[in-house]
Amino acid sequence: MYRFKISCTRNIDSFFIKMRFTSYKFVSFIQFYYVTSLVIQHVFVWRKSIQIPKYVGRHCTAFQTVLGKANFRVGLHFCFKKIAFAQFTDKIYLRDSTIRTMQLTGKNQVGNTLKAEGHVKFRTFNPKLNTENETIFTEASNVEINEAVALAQEAFGEFRGMSGERKATFLEAIAEEMEALGDELITVYMSESGLPNDRALAERLRTVSTLRMFAEVAREGSWVEARIDTAMPDRTPKPKPDLRKMNIGIGPIVVFGASNFPLAYSTAGGDTASALAAGCPVIVKGHPMHAGTSELVAAAIIRAAEKTGMPNGVFSNLNSRGTEVGVDLVKHPDVKGVGFTGSIRGGRALLDLAAKRKEPIPVFAEMGSVNPVVLMPNYLRENLHSIAEQYAESITLGTGQFCTNPGLILGVKSDELTEFMEVLGIEITRKKPTCMLHPTIANNFESGKLKLLQQDGTKIVNHSIKSDEPNYAQQGIATVDGTLFYQNPTLHEEIFGPFSLVVQCDDLDQLARIIEELEGQLTGTLLTEEAEISEHPEIVRALQDRVGRMIFNSVPTGVEVCPSMIHGGPYPASTDSRFTAVGSDSIQRWIRPVSYQNWPDELLPDELKNGNPLKISRKVNNFDTREALN
Repeated sequence: MYRFKISCTRNIDSFFIKMRFTSYKFVSFIQFYYVTSLVIQHVFVWRKSIQIPKYVGRHCTAFQTVLGKANFRVGLHFCFKKIAFAQFTDKIYLRDSTIRTMQLTGKNQVGNTLKAEGHVKFRTFNPKLNTENETIFTEASNVEINEAVALAQEAFGEFRGMSGERKATFLEAIAEEMEALGDELITVYMSESGLPNDRALAERLRTVSTLRMFAEVAREGSWVEARIDTAMPDRTPKPKPDLRKMNIGIGPIVVFGASNFPLAYSTAGGDTASALAAGCPVIVKGHPMHAGTSELVAAAIIRAAEKTGMPNGVFSNLNSRGTEVGVDLVKHPDVKGVGFTGSIRGGRALLDLAAKRKEPIPVFAEMGSVNPVVLMPNYLRENLHSIAEQYAESITLGTGQFCTNPGLILGVKSDELTEFMEVLGIEITRKKPTCMLHPTIANNFESGKLKLLQQDGTKIVNHSIKSDEPNYAQQGIATVDGTLFYQNPTLHEEIFGPFSLVVQCDDLDQLARIIEELEGQLTGTLLTEEAEISEHPEIVRALQDRVGRMIFNSVPTGVEVCPSMIHGGPYPASTDSRFTAVGSDSIQRWIRPVSYQNWPDELLPDELKNGNPLKISRKVNNFDTREALN
């Protein structure tokens, strides 16, 4: 017996039924037709007759449908050869790309209003089908950019003063509205990224969990880091004034959507959630690769804002095909900070642009990283095969399109290292090639590999057979001698995709020197026995100076969202190694301290009043307490 979940999307252009089956390996068209008939019988019947217009596509037709009060009559015709049993999603899709499965407008979300006054148009791209998606998006005009920033600046005056409870309610409402989007969000996400269903679901869960985490951060309130030093009027030779300090939001923040995380590092991702928790309105510069996903999430944020009484302008989402919208936003005098996840080139350009303003502003960019992995000899000898299996999985996870992908493996020349490379190469080829996010990213991956392999002394250990499918990555492993790697900075560059370079060092001293010459990284991993690494503190120190997160006997892929996480590192891993882009402490990017001297209690913010009405944790005369001051 087939079990299924059904959802319908209805608009003036089409009537589309989606079905999710626990078993989708149909033996014949008869079985498919039988199950479809069962679905039709269980579809909700509207009480008034409505008519869905006839939709005629190139390869399939959904005939005119009449839903009556007492009966349900449907005429259907499918061209069977165009039904795709897409096992990577466990869903059935009509392959004709002209069928619209949901109602996207392609407009900009300027505060609470949808607008499309610009003249630049573009579409997103489905890398799996290797074709453009249907919806036409309109890039934000200069007028819309200025209006979004003006609304954000106006909203800041009210939003900054809202209680932590109100901001928490808003963030929780965003999470609920995102979840309410259901399969529509997942379908658009997959059509614009080529990523599978399980990844989409996991990323949505991560995103709503982050929103709820920052709701608790806002509600609990200790992010303001309230400090109180009471007056000592009798102190000699000079009386001590009453001083009180707390953090406040800095103002409207521009968030750049990331190509490789359409949800978690984009419209309602960690940058947006942390900024809103700090009382800062957000303007998202949507990534052109997933503009449809951004529109759906932006609409969810606006619904949440309206439900919870947030000021108009607390959030905007602007479409952009190229760089112009982002440049204009960063240059706008009322923008007070920038969050970016992407390439070194893009992040550096924004950093330079912000520095040239009359009033420079912070740009918190999380950029490139090769995430070095150190293979200590004894540990490798005992765990060779398990390490190879584990790292083949990590290198190919998400088609290697993670900023924490292990792109560099450092070991000492030995028979074990040679065997490890061979086994890792074999394990890599056993992984089925998967689709990259976009043809441009796929092309950059291939050109990056070619550039590396043209360098002296580099050679391929093994790589997968090139897929016949367009935009699928050919994962692989290469190797080079330690001396050549040390002398050639080109070999230190990130290759964004499922690829890793194994460096064969002469000894551990050379390995330590190579680490010292690396640029800043997000992560550094030690695969070692405790006793073995304790004899080489210079390697630990070298790695610590180069990275933001030190990993012991694991893989760098996977970034836990929690207070102890650091997702950042020395430049160019990030533009400011003192801050993290993930975890509750990422709110610190959007705040600044303000001190109050000798202020009357009734005029102080609630966070600093003697009575501590918010019951937050405060440091009073160097002691942590939630108690009121006498």
